[in-house]
Amino acid sequence: MILIFVLFAGSVSLIAWWLLECAQSAWMRYEDRLRDETRRTLDASFLFLDMAQLQPAAACLGLVAMLAAAWLAGRWWGVLPVLAGLLCAPPLILRHVRLRRARRFDSQLPELVQALAGALRAGAGVQPALRHLVAQSSPPLSQEFGLLLREQRLGLSFQDALQQLHARVQTESCGLVVSALGVSARTGGGLADTLENIAGTLRARQHWLGRVEALTAQGRMQSRIMAGLPVLLALVLARLEPEAMALLWQTWYGWSVMMAVLVLEGLGILWIQRVVAIEV
Repeated sequence: MILIFVLFAGSVSLIAWWLLECAQSAWMRYEDRLRDETRRTLDASFLFLDMAQLQPAAACLGLVAMLAAAWLAGRWWGVLPVLAGLLCAPPLILRHVRLRRARRFDSQLPELVQALAGALRAGAGVQPALRHLVAQSSPPLSQEFGLLLREQRLGLSFQDALQQLHARVQTESCGLVVSALGVSARTGGGLADTLENIAGTLRARQHWLGRVEALTAQGRMQSRIMAGLPVLLALVLARLEPEAMALLWQTWYGWSVMMAVLVLEGLGILWIQRVVAIEV
């Protein structure tokens, strides 16, 4: 009997040790990936923040949020939904920052291309015209093209600087402009006409993107309503039937149900977003 107990305890200890090792390795991979992604996003956004100061600040905010959730719930497992949200939120926030910056860059690009075509027709060169236009532009376009010009002054060729620009801003609009400038730099030809055609194409694409966003606004609003309605309904029921709703806040199976609801809600929102995400 003692031998069986010792074997059982040893097996449980080995399994617990293995699970802890797996959890530690998974956390280290997540932390390294998140740190690299944060650094790339901040560098691409020209936000030169110190990661050694940013990480403790984020950890303190997460700890405060978990303690507030545990205090409001009155149980220690109240931190579990908040912890899951804190683990999922940073990649989503970084992705939103990158997409928002790319959209702003694309919205500014047609005006720059049209102005560059006009400067070329007036007899200016590509690089002097770019320097003049970049100085009058606003971020993020001025930052990206300003970095392109600085790379050239440091000795990088125009072709390589264009490829670095496209590597930083990986959008279709940027690819069209980079291809046109690169082909013109190699072969010459009527770059002004090409840029004017590209500017017209980019404006038409922005116009159709605006129409698509207007037509799919109802679907996006439905996803937001679907996300907020259960929370609002839970608050109303907690006010009307506090004893019945207390099972959700004060029992572990209630928190399990809420976590399942949050997961299903997230899947539904992602599905609606995929449906209304129409490529133009």
